[in-house]
Amino acid sequence: MLENGIVLDNIDHELLRILQENARISNAELARRVELSPSGLQKRLRRLETHGYIERYAAILNRHKVGYEMMVFVHISLQRHIASGFEAFRKEIVQLPEVLECYNLTGEDDYILKVIVKDVPHLENFLLRQLTSMPAVDKVRTGLVLNEIKSTTAIPVTSET
Repeated sequence: MLENGIVLDNIDHELLRILQENARISNAELARRVELSPSGLQKRLRRLETHGYIERYAAILNRHKVGYEMMVFVHISLQRHIASGFEAFRKEIVQLPEVLECYNLTGEDDYILKVIVKDVPHLENFLLRQLTSMPAVDKVRTGLVLNEIKSTTAIPVTSET
């Protein structure tokens, strides 16, 4: 993979795969698993971080354990398709902690949001007081998640990528 002037080899790919599985793995164990010296591992990790392959390290929380029982996908259509409306919506939406992900779409809806809430009253408050009160919002449709079939943050990393 050639990006930013660097070529990723099989060791880089393996490092990225392992770190996605367990970012808390010790450097000693990581170096052992990819057969590098500790200093060689540090150089590779710094290079991957510097060139943006590794953006950050994070803990993935269990939303149920911290009280967020409901996940909802919210489809948003804006009133008018003008730059100022899109910008105003974006500025407001990034401030809402319930919104885990927000994507601008082509097609019938302008945005789709992945939202978590604690319960039905929280969802009602979120929809009525936060989303629909935004001046740019025209239409809101929601879909409550019944079961999570697959949920991952891991990006497939292979030599063919």
